[in-house]
Amino acid sequence: MNEYIKNMIEKYRLEGHSVPDMSLIKTPKQIEKIKAACKINTAVLDYVEANIKMGMSTQDIDDLVSSFTKESGAICAQLGYQGFPKSVCTSVNEEVCHGIPSRLKKLNDGDIINVDVSTILDGYYADASRMFEIGNVSEERKRLVRVTKECLQLGINAAQAWGNIGDIGAVISQHARKNGYSVVTQLGGHGIGLEFHEEPFVSHVGIKGTGMLLVPGMIFTIEPMINVGVSDVVLDKYNGWTIYTRDGKDSAQVEHQILITEEGPEILTY
Repeated sequence: MNEYIKNMIEKYRLEGHSVPDMSLIKTPKQIEKIKAACKINTAVLDYVEANIKMGMSTQDIDDLVSSFTKESGAICAQLGYQGFPKSVCTSVNEEVCHGIPSRLKKLNDGDIINVDVSTILDGYYADASRMFEIGNVSEERKRLVRVTKECLQLGINAAQAWGNIGDIGAVISQHARKNGYSVVTQLGGHGIGLEFHEEPFVSHVGIKGTGMLLVPGMIFTIEPMINVGVSDVVLDKYNGWTIYTRDGKDSAQVEHQILITEEGPEILTY
């Protein structure tokens, strides 16, 4: 870490700001390795996008992700993570996140699905998710997906060096609520790179000017989960993983992994 960044962190610390542990500031070599993992992660999602279609099962998506990742010389980070049984998360309609692929769950006309891919390459981690619209999707669902993408982009734009984590959640929640939606608060983005989940926790609701200082070299995800109805969610009591909207209404999520730089946030995964 260069002296300028060290001095800036100390300056903000003395002013009373919450500053990141030095271990959260990635070195140039680590950033290079993380970017290589991110490149494969994006290619996996591109492959899913080229092949996803009505009538296929969510397990078919898992098969696509598993085979492409292996052929790329990488590892699916989700497989076996804290006991997760599959290589990818596939969350349909009212499933907020952590949907488990199944041969029995087919993609139907009008569905929206979040495909969440995470990759390990040479011990370094990447993570991203996309929303896909299957067949003839209603205008209501199209609007939800569009606003969720807008929330993500606004959050990324707010992730500026020497700003605060709260700046991200502030703009995301404001835009979601302006459009009549709610924001899931129990889950959020996270630091990533050397481990799958690192500090900081990136809330998608927040107050501008609060929370951890954003320092060049930090890498984390922003992944807003936007609900049509209430923000409350419930955990599937049978599989212990899948999270649903409490009221059964639709949810959408999009995730990018970003690097904080002096020039602005750099998107590493799409």
